[in-house]
Amino acid sequence: MSLETDLLLDRRRLKRHLAVWRTLAVLALIGAALVVWFRDVGPIAGPRVARLTVSGIITENRALTDQVIALADDEQVKALIVEIDSPGGSVAGGESLHDAIATVAAKKPVVAVMDGIAASAGYMIAVPAARIFAQSGTLTGSIGVLLPTGEASGLLKTLGVTVDDITSGPLKDQPSFTKPLTPEGREVLHGLVMDMYDQFVGMVAAGRHMDPDKVRELGDGRAYTGRQALKLGLVDAIGGEYQAREWLAKTHDVPAKLPVDEVTTSGLAARMFAGSLTTLFIDAWKSVFSQGVMLDGAWALWQRPGG
Repeated sequence: MSLETDLLLDRRRLKRHLAVWRTLAVLALIGAALVVWFRDVGPIAGPRVARLTVSGIITENRALTDQVIALADDEQVKALIVEIDSPGGSVAGGESLHDAIATVAAKKPVVAVMDGIAASAGYMIAVPAARIFAQSGTLTGSIGVLLPTGEASGLLKTLGVTVDDITSGPLKDQPSFTKPLTPEGREVLHGLVMDMYDQFVGMVAAGRHMDPDKVRELGDGRAYTGRQALKLGLVDAIGGEYQAREWLAKTHDVPAKLPVDEVTTSGLAARMFAGSLTTLFIDAWKSVFSQGVMLDGAWALWQRPGG
């Protein structure tokens, strides 16, 4: 066997060895990454504090409310932090989440932390908390209910289009996209809105230990800054999650060093890769809805003036 052949065989053996070690190194890196992912986004065993992050428009989410309700009977969950950055959402969605959080609050300490905005249904879900923290510039309050309607009868008439509705009663087509509201229809819809508003007022009065008449006085739909809300009794203190953890430690013996476990309905794979995608989605969602929202159904939603 020639020297050149020996060198070629030695080189091939060396390449195979290098390939094996490179493969092992890659597997080791993947294993380390998985350990970090499990530690940061995987389920946490043992005593912990749960964090429910509510961002963007609040809608009905049965899976999420079930997850929240389950926290009430989880002996390893020592407290719940509700972090809110939402202009509100549907009345039904806000009520469901409010009731789920109230179920937890009946058995263990719950604290709410408001970020940039926690208005309307975003405020609704905060009131079951034993203590509410807001930033000085947080927009909150906006206690009220919105039922958007619209009709295009003028446009249809211009186009020469006529519409005839055959209904079982005079209020079945109220509201209608093809004709204006009748006085009777407006009265009925206003009654629906006011009944939902009364329910909203009752939640705030119960959660904040306020007289319902006082809540109605404050609940004319306007938003307040965190500093204004503090003076009015709608929030308890200025601060964020750090101050919330301090309060839990001081008043409920929930150590500040306990790990925080995010409440989510996602599986592990989704939790590992959702961080940056979720941030992008939320930013896009806010950029659209910050200009004003027109949605069907009854909404407890803060809208910018002129939106």
